[in-house]
Amino acid sequence: MSAAATPRKPGIAVVTGASGGIGAATARGLATAGYRVVLTARRKDRIEALAAELSDAGHSATAYELDVTDRAAVDTFATAFREIAVLVNNAGGALGADPVSTGDPADWRQMYETNVIGTLNVTQALLPALTASGDGTVVVVSSTAGHGTYEGGGGYVAAKHAEHVLAETLRLEIVGTPVRVIEVAPGMVKTEGFALTRFGGDEEKAAKVYAGVAEPLTADDVADTITWAVTRPPHVNIDLLVVRPRAQASNTKVHREQ
Repeated sequence: MSAAATPRKPGIAVVTGASGGIGAATARGLATAGYRVVLTARRKDRIEALAAELSDAGHSATAYELDVTDRAAVDTFATAFREIAVLVNNAGGALGADPVSTGDPADWRQMYETNVIGTLNVTQALLPALTASGDGTVVVVSSTAGHGTYEGGGGYVAAKHAEHVLAETLRLEIVGTPVRVIEVAPGMVKTEGFALTRFGGDEEKAAKVYAGVAEPLTADDVADTITWAVTRPPHVNIDLLVVRPRAQASNTKVHREQ
């Protein structure tokens, strides 16, 4: 990494949903870039293990159990870490793949609460500290689902569209302040839990998502993209970065080998 690409003052970087997948990989990437990472997630054992791993490697890492949909808990968290340079809103996820006509409203509600309200909660709570840092960055990890619809994805697509609009609107509203708003929208990413959670633990359905795709994105691919965007010079804002595997041309056009 060139000197020009290195943050002037790497400080604390908060990563939500850091218990696995893209969140954990992003925490590793930011720690390597010199940030003191704060790992948040509901699965306390997972983030504590990651914090220990990073500490053993010579990095500064703190685990903090947090449900981003619990506003009172988020507000308490914000008082514990007042000097924050980077916020990576990664907590989210998909539930189900039913058509609009039969989709479970509870699943839709949960996806909206986690992906959208969770991002709103943490961003609102930490924005004063990010602004006070003089060089803050808000990252919203959305999805290509937030930029194009597909059958069976109504609830997730709606939530991710809302998350995209949240990021775009915030960027307009805080222009002129020392805070950047970056949106990274990954396409097909194969992680240990995303598809499995979406299909309620059905391994066969989860496997079909990636069937015939030799090289879907990995969590490390997305984390590398996020770390790159965060570590641009302070005057450079990566408004929106869409990242897909080569085999995926759109949400509905994927090359699958027979």
